[in-house]
Amino acid sequence: MQVVDAALRRRDALLEAFVLANLAFLALDVFLAHSVNNFHRGVEWLPVGFSGAAALLLAPGLLRGGWVDRGSYAYRAGLAVGFASIALGVAGVAYHLESQFFSQWTIRSLVYTAPFAAPLAYAGLGFLLLVNRMVPHETEEWNLWVVFLALGGFLGVFVLALCDHAQNGFFHAVEWWPVFSSALAAGFLAVALFDRSKAFLGLCLGVLALQAAVGAAGFYLHAAADVNGLSASLFENFVHGAPVFAPLLLVDLAIVAAIGLVLPAGAIRADGVRGAGALHVRPRSSI
Repeated sequence: MQVVDAALRRRDALLEAFVLANLAFLALDVFLAHSVNNFHRGVEWLPVGFSGAAALLLAPGLLRGGWVDRGSYAYRAGLAVGFASIALGVAGVAYHLESQFFSQWTIRSLVYTAPFAAPLAYAGLGFLLLVNRMVPHETEEWNLWVVFLALGGFLGVFVLALCDHAQNGFFHAVEWWPVFSSALAAGFLAVALFDRSKAFLGLCLGVLALQAAVGAAGFYLHAAADVNGLSASLFENFVHGAPVFAPLLLVDLAIVAAIGLVLPAGAIRADGVRGAGALHVRPRSSI
């Protein structure tokens, strides 16, 4: 229990490690995605290079800490990476939509364009970096911002899953799972921004566990489809088949939402009062 208590009190470090790991992983994810057209435009290498550089810039700060200290390396590197990541995410959405949607302005062009919501992952990670530097993690305000950003992520997954699986007309019924589950998570997190009771937050954690299960199942189904693809090249199957890492977005968002839902004992609530904590397991007494 003492380990759990210590981890909850260092939620800022957990969030920082989460962002760093996701930025590094996005390099591989984007590499596979942009290999579909063999990086037809040079600018498509930009997110791959940015992901690697951002992870390297954040790594020393993760070891040193001090995200809220304006004079620290972690604070300055996080701000630089955060703002750049947001700009990259917004630019990526415009770039993806430019491929078809802006020229036709139809629902069909929206569905069959490049996955326009995918670059928003960079924007979400950038905002998490800014929150970790501009909002003290000992406060409930920090929790609310993290939950709010996780809510936005689930809305993005909803749109992404809906458009992606609409390309084959939801041929398999299981393709509706991420659509329904992400909508469910978004609804619960929207209420969690206002209802901080332990009973409801416990229910929210159950919903997040469901998201992780759906994401893990989706990863297996996508990977199995790619492994058994038509090409003799496994790499080509992963590049041109189902996006193998896309379902893991549900697992990622479940993790960050859980970090935002748990309020440690002694944290300052939004009303300025130190609370007993929500969904917090106190360490056992030494007596």
